[in-house]
Amino acid sequence: MKKNGAMQKSKQWNVRRAVWLAGVFNFLHSCGSGCLLPFLTLYFRHLGLNAAMIGIIMASKHLLALVWRPLSSVLTRQYDKRRTVIVGSLLSSALVVLTLLLFPSTGIQAESGRCNASQPDADPTPILEWTTVPSQSNATVYSINQTSVITEHPVEVTTLVSSNWSARGLRSLKKPQQEEDPHTEFLGSLKVMDAQHQMFFLVLIVMGLWEFMAAPLEWTADDGLYEYLDFVDATDHHNGVKVWKQLGAAFGNCAVGVLVTSLFCLTGATLEFYSYTIFMILTIPTAALLPIYLRKRERPTSTGFKALQLVYGNSQAILCVVTVILMGMVNSAVSDFLLWHMQDCGATEIHMGISLALAHLSQASFAPIAGHLSRILKYHGWLLVLAVVSLALQCLYYSFLWGPWAVIPAQLLAGFSTGALWWSVTSQSEDIATPGTEKTILKLFEVLSLELGATFGSLAAGFVVQKFGVKVLFQGTAVILALWSSTLAVLKWKIPRQRRINYSRLLATDTELSESESDQEKDWLETAMEDTTRNNKWTNR
Repeated sequence: MKKNGAMQKSKQWNVRRAVWLAGVFNFLHSCGSGCLLPFLTLYFRHLGLNAAMIGIIMASKHLLALVWRPLSSVLTRQYDKRRTVIVGSLLSSALVVLTLLLFPSTGIQAESGRCNASQPDADPTPILEWTTVPSQSNATVYSINQTSVITEHPVEVTTLVSSNWSARGLRSLKKPQQEEDPHTEFLGSLKVMDAQHQMFFLVLIVMGLWEFMAAPLEWTADDGLYEYLDFVDATDHHNGVKVWKQLGAAFGNCAVGVLVTSLFCLTGATLEFYSYTIFMILTIPTAALLPIYLRKRERPTSTGFKALQLVYGNSQAILCVVTVILMGMVNSAVSDFLLWHMQDCGATEIHMGISLALAHLSQASFAPIAGHLSRILKYHGWLLVLAVVSLALQCLYYSFLWGPWAVIPAQLLAGFSTGALWWSVTSQSEDIATPGTEKTILKLFEVLSLELGATFGSLAAGFVVQKFGVKVLFQGTAVILALWSSTLAVLKWKIPRQRRINYSRLLATDTELSESESDQEKDWLETAMEDTTRNNKWTNR
């Protein structure tokens, strides 16, 4: 019966068409994400938030995804609501994110003077400058359009980090409130906050709501596709969908960079948000056609706990866990504040978009050479060391940027840092997996890096940038990664490799084994099959 059902299902859905639809879905969704997500911290900077506040906001976003993404994946699978959740997530996240455009800047808006010179007939732009009066320790002089205002209580404004930056205007100056007890009630305490802290809490609430809407999407769609392909015995096609995520993100980065730079004086950074919304809405029709199959079970499986046990019982896997958490911390810090550093070096959105696109293309191009590189290194674990070293070199290079295009050589290394990392992690997952747990183990590594590590990384990076600056952040992460790469290489050499034999995969590999494979791999396969035969004979006796 099961075989007949599989045949009927394969007739109803063509596997090649299903993979094509999934590729289009991932491309459009990644385009939307690439249009907005990398540029969020720049927009928060424009709103007047400092580095520490931005670090807390991004850490909260990752922390919510750490809890809600796996939980929502289980719930949607259990109640068979995957397609509803996917469509609802696309639509709600597309609308909620536009709320951020309603917030005015709490301080000054840095635009590098690129619009003032091209618009001589525009309204006069109020320029804000501030100095501290030496003779009055608590007094601060604000000069707006050459009109000085002296206040006894300093007003928080966004710090200018480049001398050639100008501003469009001061949206609000919060006057100190007197004769009001801030401890009377919660709302009263909010009222006495300065504009910057009010903005911080508003953005934090909206980002939490947005992440709550957007987080279930990726895992829910990916699980539905994987289970459908598994049902028709075509899971080998699943990895081919991933490349479309990188290509979509690269296209989104580059396209929005060109558009925002060309139309900045008319639209500002709002194009990033509208582009995200448009792509999310364009993705909805493909979401409605996605091949999703739910395997009916009487009770939910416990593959998550099984995956934890398998990882905990393998020393090489534990090394991999530590590495992916550390790499997640550093990658989060880089994604949050690299564009800040580029902006300080005079880069505009077109420089940022092209550099981000090159990083994604570098990761996509690593897959064809990963197998050859792994064979040269004799063991995929050394790719993990290569990934750590490459990211350390990237961070060190970032700390010495001198111009808008200077970042490009480091971005080309992304294939050997992020690309090599996930290739090694995937191979490690296959080494320790038992039948049915391969994908769960890989997701465990992903959530540890992209969410848990990113939470700590964003939080720490915000405070480091606030206190010491972006250059110190990148130099510090480079030193930490260099030390860990040396430690990791020694431990990889000392700890023996433990590899669990997955006989179902061996049988599949045996039928597709080509003459080009190495003699070592053939000997290992034949030995495993001989051991199985001996065990079967002993059982029959």
